[in-house]
Amino acid sequence: MRLRFHYPAQFAARIERQGDINMRLTVLILLCGLFLVPASPAQQETPSLMPLPASLQMGSGQLAIDPSFTVSLSGPPDARLERAVHRFLEQLRRQTGMVALDMKTVHEAGELAIQIDGVAREIPELGEDESYSLIVTSNGATLRAPTTLGAMHGLQTFLQLVRITPQGFATPAVSIQDKPRFPWRGLMIDSGRHFMPLDMIRRNLDGMEAVKLNVLHWHLSENQGFRVESKKFPKLQEMGSDGLFYTQAEIRDIIAYAADRGIRVMPEFDMPGHSTAWFVGYPELASAPGPYEIERHWGVFDPAMDPTKESTYKFLDTFIAEMAGLFPDKYFHIGGDEVNGKQWDGNPQIQQFLRTHNIKDNADLQAQFNTRVQKIVSKYGKLMMGWDEILRPDLPKNIVVQSWRGQESLADAVKQGYSGILSSGYYIDLMQPAASHYAVDPLSGAAASLSPEEQKRILGGETTMWAEWVSPENVDSRIWPRTAAIAERFWSPQSVTDVDSMYERMEVESRRLDWLDLTHNSSYLVMLRRMVGSDDIAALKTLADVSETVKGYSREELSPFPPTSLSPMNRLPDAVRVESMTARQFSLLTDQIVSGKMKLGTEVRIRSLLLRWRDNPIDLEPAAMRSSLVKEFMPLAHDLSALGSAGLQALDYLDRGERAPEDWKTEQLAMLEKIKKPTSQLELAVLPAIQKLVEAAANQPPVTP
Repeated sequence: MRLRFHYPAQFAARIERQGDINMRLTVLILLCGLFLVPASPAQQETPSLMPLPASLQMGSGQLAIDPSFTVSLSGPPDARLERAVHRFLEQLRRQTGMVALDMKTVHEAGELAIQIDGVAREIPELGEDESYSLIVTSNGATLRAPTTLGAMHGLQTFLQLVRITPQGFATPAVSIQDKPRFPWRGLMIDSGRHFMPLDMIRRNLDGMEAVKLNVLHWHLSENQGFRVESKKFPKLQEMGSDGLFYTQAEIRDIIAYAADRGIRVMPEFDMPGHSTAWFVGYPELASAPGPYEIERHWGVFDPAMDPTKESTYKFLDTFIAEMAGLFPDKYFHIGGDEVNGKQWDGNPQIQQFLRTHNIKDNADLQAQFNTRVQKIVSKYGKLMMGWDEILRPDLPKNIVVQSWRGQESLADAVKQGYSGILSSGYYIDLMQPAASHYAVDPLSGAAASLSPEEQKRILGGETTMWAEWVSPENVDSRIWPRTAAIAERFWSPQSVTDVDSMYERMEVESRRLDWLDLTHNSSYLVMLRRMVGSDDIAALKTLADVSETVKGYSREELSPFPPTSLSPMNRLPDAVRVESMTARQFSLLTDQIVSGKMKLGTEVRIRSLLLRWRDNPIDLEPAAMRSSLVKEFMPLAHDLSALGSAGLQALDYLDRGERAPEDWKTEQLAMLEKIKKPTSQLELAVLPAIQKLVEAAANQPPVTP
């Protein structure tokens, strides 16, 4: 016998008969006490940290955070650390609403005492000591670190410890010993396909600091735009950027801003492919005659640099010298991916060059190009980095390979003596859930069989924000909060794998990131209001809350129009969250019912959601009549309604202990299969949970007389 909880009878009839939204809310309010289970003292003492530290031990008591809270510094003078402490205090003011927080002089004692042994390099470098220890008691806190970088990381951990308690703001007593697992923990931002303004770069650097990422990989040239001012070759930005580029002064400001946060800035200038924007101003670089225009569409295109002309290398020598002087990081990324070779195949002079020099194919031709470029990069004191395609055994062993093809490709590079980082599995533009990224580890898969010495050459990883389907308005929502989960994979011990814990902590961190003015949460409602044309977004939000953009590269195939770099990004697929937390919570609730381990109040919550989904087309119709942006997705609302109805019917069968008829099961499963095939670039994330309910209703044991 299963115990089921129902609405009170006088409410249930009215809800089913009238679909009264206000009454549904009334029921939820009356029953809310059933849903909120107070945490145990042990649960209350567990801090929500992301990334999790290498070692954490809970103490007893807590440290109060009040307006008298102060910070003191000891150790060698460090202006960067002082600036970090001022940022820390400003962040603490925002989190607590207190205005009197202060930093004391070096010799005075503060509630938080910071001690460093040495000053980190002004421009961060790979492999610096980033460790720290943080001890918090009810009497005060001590943060110790060998260098500035560790102290800065410890400050971010302290901010994550702060929470509201019955006694006011406080941090729990803890003892933390922490250091990163990998020295290379990056975020790649693509400013080439869609230009990203400086405020977007800055606020995302703030987000990176919060979760202990330390490399901004800045993709600055693409078929769709060349984004950096060159004083040597001004037609690069004048003709290849639509006027959307960063001046050298702005680049220096960003580098300084990042360095203040312990973050390296590595540029990427893609060559010899992905280079159409170069050729708009300098067509002589290309392997086929011009003229060229900025590419507006997406994909892999034919234009590529001519690797057979000395003038190409003369140009690149001057350009790389200029950029090496602008970007102080030791690494210089040349891209090197996705050269289809069609221009090389169609150029008689290039084909003659291959025959004359006994070069057997385009892969070898590109390898020769990479060798020449590597020597130029090395000439100006840099180490060359590129995507998988650059890997050839004749290149120096100090290059770094960035693997987008997978862990096997990375392991192959490492076996040949090269260092590498992993990006395969961390392509956040593919709109995969956080759990799928969290399951990927730079040292798993093919890398797990490497020797310990070989594994040391895997430096870490980078999450990649390619920009075909993002704008400055919604890009934060594609980066965060999932990147916080990936940052944990790069920082925390490999044994940290609890997905449920990750989601709980990621949601907390997502709210914390709001204090940094990241727009991953705020842009959602703004975009929905624009679609509706008013503040009455409840019905559209109901639909959006359970919708996700299709995964992988299928969005372009389902686009109602050929997408270009000029296409507006104001539709529902641009607004919805990457991962529906409503759907995740609904799935957890349905699992309780299907498993027979339902908690009190679960069915009330499920029925409330199902009723709202069933009625969504009726609720949404007024907005659809006013807005083309809403009307486009009315078919999706009808699909959601069908799912709501199926879920309600399944619950009814389960409540009665009655096995659903076979023809009902067949009809519902056919409906679900039809809805699974997306037609609007969106998919309804609650569908799998609805299917569980349908199958549970159809497969439960029949009632015995």
